[in-house]
Amino acid sequence: MTNLPAPTLSELQSAVCRSLLRRTEAAAGELVVADGLDGSQRLDIYRNTMTMALVRALRLSYPAIHCLVGADFFEGAARMFIDRSPPRSAWLDEYGADFPEFLARFPQAASIGYLADVARLERLINGVLHAPDAKPLQPARLAQLNEAELGRLRLAAHPAIRLCRSEYPVDSIWRAVLERDESAMAAIDLADGPVWLLICRSENSVDVDRLSEGQWRLTSSIFSGMPLQQALDETPCNDAYDLLAAHLARGCFADAGL
Repeated sequence: MTNLPAPTLSELQSAVCRSLLRRTEAAAGELVVADGLDGSQRLDIYRNTMTMALVRALRLSYPAIHCLVGADFFEGAARMFIDRSPPRSAWLDEYGADFPEFLARFPQAASIGYLADVARLERLINGVLHAPDAKPLQPARLAQLNEAELGRLRLAAHPAIRLCRSEYPVDSIWRAVLERDESAMAAIDLADGPVWLLICRSENSVDVDRLSEGQWRLTSSIFSGMPLQQALDETPCNDAYDLLAAHLARGCFADAGL
């Protein structure tokens, strides 16, 4: 031990954090009391425990990716991701937002072209699962508006709604993998894309439904906060009013304002 002044609690916590997350604080081991093992060895135990917890968090957030690549490949990729992108908060459900982009650049995954897009879908599904509750917009509120007011209306998307677009049939891949349906997986044609998806939370699950390109683009415009008439004009859709009715019925909107 050196004769330097004892660190404050805050300094000690910061040094240990840097050692665990970034391995950049070699002196941190000297600040940990030895008890059968020296400080650095004890920190290594904590680091391994932390890493395994983060690997498990990623596995829970990306179950289809885990099934697609296998346990060993997934853990190796996850450990590399953790080294490069340590958590920024204690909320593990939030961890791994950048994992799809990591996979997109991961050389060892280059042969699975759709892998990153499946991960992006799973990230959106995870976001829907953990989104806050909100009361859906009641259609009766809109019935009180005149035509001009309806045209200026801005509809706010429910927090448990997401949109996804992929060049691959990622919804079919995701379902087949998680259901372990080998015949469904074998029947998937990777050229059956692009797909435009609406992801929403129902009473007992998360639904992933396909939209047409026109439906998806109109929905995206409305979700962006664009006034309704402007969205209808700029992203025309043959069944726009049926689509709006369906979105209202399934609770895709949380609020509306002029």
